[in-house]
Amino acid sequence: MSVLAIDTATSFLCLGFEQGGNFFEKAIALERAHAERISLEVELFFEEIQQPFKAEKIVVGIGPGSYTGVRVGASYALGLARAWGVPTVGVGSLEGIAASVNIPEAQNIAACMDARKGFVYGGIYQVAGGVIVRNLLDGTKLERSIFEQKALEQGAVLLEQAYPSGAGLIRLAEALGKREWEVAYL
Repeated sequence: MSVLAIDTATSFLCLGFEQGGNFFEKAIALERAHAERISLEVELFFEEIQQPFKAEKIVVGIGPGSYTGVRVGASYALGLARAWGVPTVGVGSLEGIAASVNIPEAQNIAACMDARKGFVYGGIYQVAGGVIVRNLLDGTKLERSIFEQKALEQGAVLLEQAYPSGAGLIRLAEALGKREWEVAYL
């Protein structure tokens, strides 16, 4: 089965593709140009990995993230899914950030995004092999100092200003993916 992953919750456009156990991923710094460039960048990604412009499933990062960014990615993914006649699965962008740590042994990861005014939106996860094996703190909005203290208490590595892994989103889709999903904003 071929799977395409798209996440636009951060200033990056994060893409992933999996075909027969082979993973490809790319992150492109777009700042606020997701709407203008997503279509071209996805097509270029398929050219770079030498795959036909088609997938059998689409995984979309559902945030939290910027209002416009998350909506652009979700809209584009839904449009492609409809055109291709394939299902979409939603995966949290914080989980996608945590899944970027792809090491064999289990490690606690605290993934967070700036929510402004001294707050972060963050979650703490135990990750092994790029897959979340245990949720230690659901993604939530907290004061930065409180989140950092919770991460310290869990012995977690803090991933801040990171972006979701396209391959990680695909790996997570089976276990954490939601067929009925809604986007979340910062």
